Amino acid sequence: MKPKLRILAFALVLGSHLLSAQDHSIKITKRYLNLPVSQSDNRGTMQFRLNGKLERSFKIRLASGKPDYWVFCDMAALQGQTIAVSYDGKADGLAKISQDDRIAGEDSMYRERNRPQYHFTTRRGWINDPNGMIFYDGEYHLFYQHNPYEREWENMSWGHAVSKDMVHWQELPTALSPDSMGTMFSGSTVIDYENTAGFNKGNTPAMVAFFTVDNPEKQVQCMAYSLDKGRTWTKYGKNPLIDSKAKWNSKDTRDPRVFWYKPSKHWVMVLNERDGHSIYTSKNLKEWQFQSHLTGFWECPDLFELPVDGNKSKTKWVMYGASASYMIGSFDGKTFKPESGKHYYTTGSIYAAQTFTNMPETDPRRIQIGWGRVSHAGMPFNGMMLLPTELQLRTTKDGLRLTSRPVKETEQLFNSIGKWSSLTEAEANAKLKSLLSPDQFRIKTTIKLSHATSAGLSLFGQRILDYDMNSNLVNGVFYSPEDMTSMEITADIYVDRTTVEVFIDSGAYSYSLQRKPDARAKETMNFWGNRIEVKDLEIYRAESAWK
Repeated sequence: MKPKLRILAFALVLGSHLLSAQDHSIKITKRYLNLPVSQSDNRGTMQFRLNGKLERSFKIRLASGKPDYWVFCDMAALQGQTIAVSYDGKADGLAKISQDDRIAGEDSMYRERNRPQYHFTTRRGWINDPNGMIFYDGEYHLFYQHNPYEREWENMSWGHAVSKDMVHWQELPTALSPDSMGTMFSGSTVIDYENTAGFNKGNTPAMVAFFTVDNPEKQVQCMAYSLDKGRTWTKYGKNPLIDSKAKWNSKDTRDPRVFWYKPSKHWVMVLNERDGHSIYTSKNLKEWQFQSHLTGFWECPDLFELPVDGNKSKTKWVMYGASASYMIGSFDGKTFKPESGKHYYTTGSIYAAQTFTNMPETDPRRIQIGWGRVSHAGMPFNGMMLLPTELQLRTTKDGLRLTSRPVKETEQLFNSIGKWSSLTEAEANAKLKSLLSPDQFRIKTTIKLSHATSAGLSLFGQRILDYDMNSNLVNGVFYSPEDMTSMEITADIYVDRTTVEVFIDSGAYSYSLQRKPDARAKETMNFWGNRIEVKDLEIYRAESAWK
């Protein structure tokens, strides 16, 4: 049994003075409440009440002794108001909570030892699936599954960040927080230009978010809307929109992906339900009709149309699942008919990737961002987003396949510091010693094997490129190059402090992995193999996106 909920009172004074446990309320005078966290403490439930009504409730490992790190509550919306605070866990850490206009540890933020320098990470807490990715009014919006109060999974909310270029991100306050219905799971957003739902105000179209609400009993699909470019949200008063647990005899009904189907002028929702992806349609975003179901996928659906070999008059549809498997086929607004698959084009740490919607007609790229399942030891955050990549459908020897390459906007981060050709292994390894920093860089290379054996590139003893030509394996995954008799492989390698992303043969295949250096390694980086030729080598300095 949890101890009886104890209502504790605090008074917050100017500056970053500590809260006093003798008072009965907090008058919010600063932007942030800074909360100490210790992973060795048990979780308790903290609640804020405003005028007697619950304002927020969350679980937190409030540090009873020395904090491992600090998290924060953004109180900007409650400036000048008074809240009551309760906590049912160990109360020793309550006296350490402080109020300030700065986040605790802000001076070192983005410069921490294990903070990726050109991949998105949240300021504090846990992140996983990207959600609601949309381009609107010059901004790319990245929402994501987020626990603002701990570096582990809990308190599922929608975090929010915006960018002008998908490289430099500004993190905004949490967009969607848990409520009496449950926690906020994954979903998508659209812009309702035609005011089909009736939320628009004047000439301002609503940004509408669709998300799964999870509770111990079931998962249901809900909606919220924003009239200020996603900065504040109003949850629809008649949620849920879809409750399909009984139909599927399963709690697993989640991750709504919504888009406008122009030929039939209706909305489409792709929803993962038990053993695959279901398709629903709607005219008003409020009332949804089941249309069809495709088995064989799990979680986080995406469905989009792509030109074949860049030909806009010839297109195919791609149905996608969280594990990065996909099918290629046709779609009539109600039913997806697979023609080939399942295929993969990327493996490794990527999961639950999503593509941006509402891209402008002048830039019809299909751009994807995936969650990188990479941990960050000793940091007040965990999880990350992988590089934004452009997806294309290309004709190959095996038929149509997806390719993936980092978007052109990422080029601004990388400056070439050397380019060479026709090198021996020893000569190439000598060039690698010119790397300015082993923490973050990029390398483009083509290697030619002289034997049907394996060869590649190691970073502190970890094989980040391992091409076994005899077995047709790249880092343990089957890969057959377009030229089946080729002795060559090309790799574009992006190294950040905790992760590596590798794009093979112009994005025909890619993979991502967590950096795991071998303490016994004698060399920072080196090519290896049986008399290989390094046909091309270019080394780039990587700038930080957080300057």
